[in-house]
Amino acid sequence: MREQLCPAVRAAGEPHVQLSGLGKRYPDVTALQDLTLTVHRGEFFSLLGPSGCGKTTTLRLVAGLDCLSAGTIIIDDVLVSSPTYFMPPEKRGVGIVFQDYALFPHMTVFENVAFGLYGRPKAVIAKRVGELLTLVGLTTAGQKYPHEMSGGQKQRVALARALAPEPKVMLLDEPFSNLDAELRGALRSETKQILRYIGTTVILVTHDQEEAFSLSDRVGLLNEGKLEQVDTPYNIYHHPASRFVADFVGRADYLPARVEGGTVISALGNFTLSGPAQCADNSVDLLIRPDDVAIAADTFGTAIISDVRFLGAHALYTLHLDDGSVLHSQGLSAHLLPVCTRVVVTVNMRHTVVFPRSPLA
Repeated sequence: MREQLCPAVRAAGEPHVQLSGLGKRYPDVTALQDLTLTVHRGEFFSLLGPSGCGKTTTLRLVAGLDCLSAGTIIIDDVLVSSPTYFMPPEKRGVGIVFQDYALFPHMTVFENVAFGLYGRPKAVIAKRVGELLTLVGLTTAGQKYPHEMSGGQKQRVALARALAPEPKVMLLDEPFSNLDAELRGALRSETKQILRYIGTTVILVTHDQEEAFSLSDRVGLLNEGKLEQVDTPYNIYHHPASRFVADFVGRADYLPARVEGGTVISALGNFTLSGPAQCADNSVDLLIRPDDVAIAADTFGTAIISDVRFLGAHALYTLHLDDGSVLHSQGLSAHLLPVCTRVVVTVNMRHTVVFPRSPLA
């Protein structure tokens, strides 16, 4: 039991899904440009990004629901797609769970799950479907129809149906977006446990940062058909490779600063640079997250609270500094400070990230 609760940390495994130079063009738009990515065997990988960035297009190309304009897709060392070759979806060993579940309304839950097992002996089908319904917590629901089930139950059926043929790779297309917040969190956790238990390779596409971070071993952030960064959730958040990444995965404020040697000098203090500045000159913008900023009421402080958002256990403060800069601070809400309180601001920078000075600064 202890081993199930605390599984060993997964090391980088062998390549399982290899996307090389993927391109997808439609008559009026280019959806993907030279996307290259390797997903390792047994890895839970997420493609994260805003609507229209190419996430679902990538998933459809891997599944075989669309054709490539450029590049290659290799699964298990076998070419499955290129501009001149196309392996049918049913031969790729890929399962997919759609955002809208895509269950057959005229079929029972049992029949839905059994759909991909057509042609096998009845006893084998019954055993496999029974195992999967037990796995997803729907042991007694086999004779129900989709319209008799809740959204969460339908999603479990869709997952069981996708797992039935024992796919090599599981693709999840925004599978939790139609659920309410509380159910969404619970089902995420259940789905992760099920897929970990089976050990399948998973590729999830989502626009939800929390979802990608909580589920994934690694995350790839897409922007207008191009990969901005591929890394662990921790590094994506704390060491963003671009302003786009920094802005997309959390609230980001920027403070004008300058770099001298290995030190970043700003109005709120000096900080040791975590890595190379990669700037043409020493004028930079210092990335500051709300959790880096602590405040305390002080009539001689250099900032004033202009807005407070109560978020339950935490509160998000908007701060106007005397020099005109605007920052945000997140703190515990037990001792809430009101608007117009003057405060002293302390920045506790654990990861110092800078970008070239914005021309709008």
